[in-house]
Amino acid sequence: MKTKRNLNILEAIRQRRSVRQYTEKIPADEKLNRIIEAATWAPSGLNNQPWKFKVIREKGVKDGLRKFTKYRDIIDSAPLVICVFMDTGATYNREKDIMSVGASIQNMLLEAYELGLGTCWLGEILNRREEVEKYLGVEDDYELMACVTVGYSDEEVTKGCRRMPDSFLLK
Repeated sequence: MKTKRNLNILEAIRQRRSVRQYTEKIPADEKLNRIIEAATWAPSGLNNQPWKFKVIREKGVKDGLRKFTKYRDIIDSAPLVICVFMDTGATYNREKDIMSVGASIQNMLLEAYELGLGTCWLGEILNRREEVEKYLGVEDDYELMACVTVGYSDEEVTKGCRRMPDSFLLK
């Protein structure tokens, strides 16, 4: 299959950073829709697409959500929070489906970066997963996997660093 490739994916991966402070500007629905669409194009076993998303915009709901994490300041700062769930009713293999949901989150982060938005993947909130699910009133088939804050960054970009790729190769 021949495809036109103009994007430098590795550069986007290297440049994207987690953002913890946002401006008050609210991203347009078109950008939010593109982020969700990117998430849905993640690979999944048997193409079961085991993800669901709940977008939180309302300050009152965010105020309640912030109580379930020590990273409440990030939620306070972000104009949008996307709660990412695994649809256990669509699951065929839990471990594989968790990896697929992780891939969908990575797609979200990269698409947001491409659109000029900042994001932060919040996983610590899973320590109180069941309480969050109850608070949000989601069905029992939906298991919280992460929350992703989204907005326009109000931070200086920092330089990233990683160990050399060879250091990760098993001998």
